[in-house]
Amino acid sequence: MNENEMDDIVINEAYMDEFGTDDIIPGEISDNNLSKHLDVFKEIGNIGAGHAASALAGLLDRRISMSVPEASVLPFTEIVNVLDGPETTVAGVLIDVSGDLNGYILLLLSMEDAMAMVAQALHEEERDTTDPGFALTELEKDTLLEIANILVGSFLSAITSFSGLGATPTVPQLAIDMFGAILSIAMIEYGKIGDSVLFLKTQFNDLAGDINGHFFLIPDYNSYKILLNALGLDE
Repeated sequence: MNENEMDDIVINEAYMDEFGTDDIIPGEISDNNLSKHLDVFKEIGNIGAGHAASALAGLLDRRISMSVPEASVLPFTEIVNVLDGPETTVAGVLIDVSGDLNGYILLLLSMEDAMAMVAQALHEEERDTTDPGFALTELEKDTLLEIANILVGSFLSAITSFSGLGATPTVPQLAIDMFGAILSIAMIEYGKIGDSVLFLKTQFNDLAGDINGHFFLIPDYNSYKILLNALGLDE
């Protein structure tokens, strides 16, 4: 997948109507166990945030603290509502994961937050992302990918350490597009996926204003069950 492929496919809220939902396998998480699941997932998120904060502090040359103010298990079809709807332009970083866990990790940032983050890293002035013709430079894109690598690697390490499972990430791919288009490409590439998505909203507290990162672990159906079993959350 590359940015050109993204440009060739225009998919938004109509995606489900056009392609249907037959490839989405219903999850089986029960309401009774949801609270316990979220407690464990939030703890994993907090550990990952701590590792990421330490690594980012070196990259940004300043003290960074991160928190995980929100942990959720969402149906895949509801992800588009996280960032103001499917037509919102976002910076998305998609990483394949394979091994004991299979699926992908998606990190999303609003364009304003992406610009703020790379401006901090490059010691440059922020530009207005609403200006006509705004686009990240190649250097800014590379910097954003480096930051995403740190964030995703930290959270994936927390997941594997906590669960004892092995998972290997691929090289991250950056896409700047409508949120719905990015999700649709992921569905087309992966085919059948699990319905349950682990969502962690992370917050960077020591940058100029609060910056929010949206982290999704989207395993295939079997991997989600394997993860629950490894974490002692099997139903």
